[in-house]
Formats: sequence, C-alpha cells, structure tokens
Amino acid sequence: MTHLRTRAVHAGQHPDPHSGAITTPITQSTAFDYGTLAQGAALFAGTAEGYRYSRFGNPTVAALEAKVADLEGAPAAVAFASGTAATSAVVLGLLSPGDEIAFLGPLYGGTEALFRSMGERWGLRAVDATQQGLAASLTPATRLVWVETLTNPDLRLHDLAEVVALARARGLTTVADNTFCTPCLLRPLELGIDLVLHSMTKYLGGHGDATGGVVAGAAPLVAAVRKTGLAHVGGNLAPQEAFLFLRGIKTLPLRMAAHCAGAAAVADFLAAHPTVRAVHYPGLPTHPQHALAQRLLQGGFGGMVGFELARNERAAAAAVLDALQLFAQAVSLGDVDSLACHPASTTHSALGAELRAAHGISEGFIRLSVGIEHPDDLIADLARALQHAV
Repeated sequence: MTHLRTRAVHAGQHPDPHSGAITTPITQSTAFDYGTLAQGAALFAGTAEGYRYSRFGNPTVAALEAKVADLEGAPAAVAFASGTAATSAVVLGLLSPGDEIAFLGPLYGGTEALFRSMGERWGLRAVDATQQGLAASLTPATRLVWVETLTNPDLRLHDLAEVVALARARGLTTVADNTFCTPCLLRPLELGIDLVLHSMTKYLGGHGDATGGVVAGAAPLVAAVRKTGLAHVGGNLAPQEAFLFLRGIKTLPLRMAAHCAGAAAVADFLAAHPTVRAVHYPGLPTHPQHALAQRLLQGGFGGMVGFELARNERAAAAAVLDALQLFAQAVSLGDVDSLACHPASTTHSALGAELRAAHGISEGFIRLSVGIEHPDDLIADLARALQHAV
C-alpha cells in the first residue's frame, strides 16, 4: 500500500480470525488467559509477545498503534489516554533529574505548563529557545528538543531539518508534536525527527467523541516511553476509545482536505476584513514563513486559523465569540464541527500574562478550528460576528 488514503483505511486492520469481521473488534477485557505459568512468566519478563493485562496492551489498542505507526512511517507506536499523558510519558521515560528540555515555542499551553511547573518538581528544566535560537540555548544538560510542527496558537513553523542537524550533532533526542498537521500534511520522522506525538483527540479522531494520545518512532525509544507511561504511570488508552480512533483515521485524509480548503477561504476573508489587524495562517503569502510552509507541508496548510482584532481587548474578543452561531465556542480542535476560542483565557491561561505577551497571545487573539462545513456558511457566520468588534 503506497497511498496514504489507502493506508488510513487498511493499516493495522485484519479480519477477525473468529468471526471474519472486517472492523477491528472492541476487546473489552482487562485480563487475558496466557495458558501456562511459563508463558505468563515470559510475558511479564518481556521475552514473549502477547497480552496479559490491558494496562500493558490490548488487541484493539494494538491495532490503532499499528495504524498510526504506518501513517507516520514509524517502526513502533504507543497509545495513551490523552495527549498530555503521552507528553508526560515521553518526559518521564526519557529524562532524569537535572536534564533540560529545549523547546521552540509557543507551545500548547498545557505542554508548556507541564514543562515549567511539573518539570521543576521532577528536577527538570525547560528552556524556551524561541527568541535566542536553538543553537544558543543548548547546554551540556540538554537532553530533549521539543517542537510543534505548527505552533499553538499562532501557527509558526520551525525548519525541522535545522532542528535535526543541531540535535544530532549533540546526540539529543528530538520530539515533534504533529497534532496540527497530521501525517496528511507532514511526517516529521522522514525529516529525521526521533519521536512524533499526537493528541489523537483532535484530527486523528476528528469527531470530538474520544480523548487519546500517541507517540511513534524508533522501537527502543517507544519501548522506554511505553514502559513509563503504561507500566508505571498507568496512562493507558481504553479499547472503546481505540475503536473510535480507528474509525476516525479511516477518513482522515478526506477530512484534512476539507479542513485545509475551508481554513484557506476563512483566512482570505479575515485578511481583508477592516476589524482584523493580523491573520495567522501559513497559507497566506503574508505569513512570515509562507515559503517554509510551502516546502514542508504537503497538500494544504492545515485547518487552524488565528487572528487578532484591531481593537485588542478581551471585551472585543468576547463580543465576537459570543455572537458566533456556527462556530461553537469551545477549546479542542480538529473536529468536523468548527470551533472558536480565546487562548488568553482558556488554552494558554495557565502561562500567565507575561509569558502570553512574550508569545504574542494578546487579549484580542481568537483561534479558529475550521471544520468541514461549507466555507461560505462559516464566512457568513464570521461576518455577522465581526460586526460586534467595533
């Protein structure tokens, strides 16, 4: 199978040997009969393959892991109960007290808050390399370099080839959060990134009905993340949610095409609107990294749009958001339904005003997750709401 659309449907999927069912069954079992004492000992020692207890592995979850690994071009993947659980598993599984994480921001507020608050409790230090540059921010204590393929919420890009070159020269592990792009637009492992992470809650699931995360990459790294995140922390994904993600990924390439087309139309509309002073969308020629986006992204520029109101006040943002009818005012993203939120008071509120200002997350900033509705209807909804921005 060479085409992503075909692999999204078939990867990790096999007819059920008992019933012949094409759809992967939900194996709703906590424990598994391993037959003999010797087989049980081998399973727990890690010298045999199989299932023993659903915290460590489950057939439905394993099918999902195989599908994501295939789409990202990875030898292995491990699924978790949320994107944050996946992030925590990477940090706890690969780092030790005294280590540093260098990141290129802005990051999703929950990720940066985890690095800064919980990381300090674990004896880790987070270094924001955005302003000073990655090369100047690396120290002898740096062990991990973290990047988002499209930053949240202002949709910047980083040259992943440069990130990989700097990290490899120093023997550092690189992690790319690919939630915004998905494998449809970008596959970081092909550029040399070591681990790729997704909040599957977003585009991979696509329907706003399941929460989960996944990490994919080289087998030894994934094994370390799996052991920490599942065996020690217990952040395992439930089989029901795994089934929903398997279902969602089948239509991922089709949905991403619709998301990208809708977001492009919305961005063009906002860029010409008198109440909007800035639009953040890598598909616009005015985006500072438009050329890099053209080089890195395949088949579209994503379904996220950020924009800043000319009246840069929370009250103006509230007036616009509260007037929307098709866009649901909610966090999360990547659903078939269009969503809108105010990052300063929601997704990035935990960072504090000083950090938000450093990241350019103003009170007049609104983030849109463009769904698969017709762009004309979404633009009409925004046009009505923007009347309240003056």
